[in-house]
Amino acid sequence: MQETYMITALKEAIKSFNEGEIPVGAVIVDSTSGEILAKAHNKTECSKNPTAHAEILAILDACKIKNSPRITECDMYVTLEPCPMCAQAISFARIRRLYFGAYDKKGGGVEHGAKIFNAASCHHRPDIYGGIKESESSKLLQDFFANRR
Repeated sequence: MQETYMITALKEAIKSFNEGEIPVGAVIVDSTSGEILAKAHNKTECSKNPTAHAEILAILDACKIKNSPRITECDMYVTLEPCPMCAQAISFARIRRLYFGAYDKKGGGVEHGAKIFNAASCHHRPDIYGGIKESESSKLLQDFFANRR
């Protein structure tokens, strides 16, 4: 099932790619029902909003649906290791599990960089599973940046 949700996140990332945004897609799933509650892709350029990352947009939608600032029974699937801002939002939302595709050695905030979930100030750490559909996620990012050079 994890693969199916990550494929949906990849489809969202392709939307970003086609819109000239860094290709990242995110999906939030209700872990009890398996229902996809929210899906989003990066919209920082089109919205002129530096916080319009796929993860943030998906969290906003899922919280509205659940009518709560905490979505403890939900899992997130995202095509790229979340940045520190998104990792902190994942913690604040109390997301149960985080699944991601490509690792981000430069800008990541989970396994690389700030490692938000390891900080003493972090109140919630989701279960973390990286490298799911990693090659597909990485290729999409590589193609995007190759086209921009």
